[in-house]
Amino acid sequence: MRTNLGSLPQKESVRLEEYVNSFKYGYVAPATDSAVPFSVSVAAAPNLFERGTVLMRVGIQGKNPPPESKKPANIVFLVDTSGSMQSADKLPLVQQVLSETVGILAPTDTISVVSYAGDTSVRLGPTPVSQAQAITNTINGLTSAGSTAGAAGIDLAYQQAQAGFIPGGINHVVLCTDGDFNVGPFSTAELVKLIEEKRKTGVTLTVLGFGVGNLNDALMESVSNAGNGIYGVISNPEQATSYVTQRMLSTLVHIAKDVKIQVEFNANAVFAYRLLGYENRAIADANFRNDIIDAGEIGAGHQVTALYELVLAGGMLPNVSGAPAAEDGAAHTGAAEVAASDLALIKLRYKQPGANETDPALEVNSSLAAAGVGASYLDLDSDFQWAAAISAYAEILKQSPYADKAALATIESIVMHQGMMGAPDKAEFARLFGTAKSLMAQ
Repeated sequence: MRTNLGSLPQKESVRLEEYVNSFKYGYVAPATDSAVPFSVSVAAAPNLFERGTVLMRVGIQGKNPPPESKKPANIVFLVDTSGSMQSADKLPLVQQVLSETVGILAPTDTISVVSYAGDTSVRLGPTPVSQAQAITNTINGLTSAGSTAGAAGIDLAYQQAQAGFIPGGINHVVLCTDGDFNVGPFSTAELVKLIEEKRKTGVTLTVLGFGVGNLNDALMESVSNAGNGIYGVISNPEQATSYVTQRMLSTLVHIAKDVKIQVEFNANAVFAYRLLGYENRAIADANFRNDIIDAGEIGAGHQVTALYELVLAGGMLPNVSGAPAAEDGAAHTGAAEVAASDLALIKLRYKQPGANETDPALEVNSSLAAAGVGASYLDLDSDFQWAAAISAYAEILKQSPYADKAALATIESIVMHQGMMGAPDKAEFARLFGTAKSLMAQ
């Protein structure tokens, strides 16, 4: 939510899962020596909305390997320096991210900087972080002008990644752009295929979107997925610092790859469900145990929160004006894996970071007992309440047919109470919420 610009976000730019996952939650991480690289937290309670549904949260927490276990890193920053990057919430924030990243890397790690606008240029070849002043001077010298040539920039960035390639280390391209992305001679499909081929060399890619308004979410998420990276959005200095300190290393250091999540609901306990957000990340049920299918990565200390709205058995679908027609899933032909006493079985399938395409995946399960649904969202932990409030508010901002402005008072109560508890990210959101409330009243 970016009301610091004096307006509400465009509804098309609101991605519910991004809002929910913008905050740090207190999920318990596995021990550093745990064979399983992540923990799973499942909880459910009646929804904030007064429509007889239940909200179920699935929280995944990646383990934090000890700092001394970090592999040497070879990082290429690919920076969009086209004219559209001139505003304060774009190139200056890119420069902030790059500068602060220098401070969290080891002196022996290397950084390269490639820029693209009307043409492409290697601003800095692979340079040890110990030469921090040379790297900083290059970052400070970036200016914006001209059109975009994104595909050419990606090709040159991969060349630099190969030039500084560290066998067995982290070799990663970080694309920084505002989304005004010209793929040049490539179609989107061709660009994705190019990046999929490049990742076979051991070089991965993350996309960071900067600014407000014209982010091409679908393209940039497709590109980061193809590069086995993570797509993120940054629009103010606080988010820039938060990304560097909390997410940059987890983006670089993968603890599991090709991670797939499948939720099997008990047909005798759940009548209907919908996943909140993640519209671009669905994998067909039939592909869950197809280990050739590429999926997402989980980085060190990384968190993922997913929310489902459920109609329990005996309930009725909410009468929601404008909602898409309910779909009947295909008949399940195999044996049910969820226990008769459980509401849902959460299955996670993953490979070790160094596994190849044909290596078999590992699988772990977690469940939620039907009797484990809380009597009220107030009975659950503050993290559950916060995620419920943020998701409900995101639906209002994106004008979802499932949104309910009648819940604003409840949302405000949760946001303002937790905003005073000391967490900087929640305090900032509480401040923005107050501004947004005024804008909504206009």
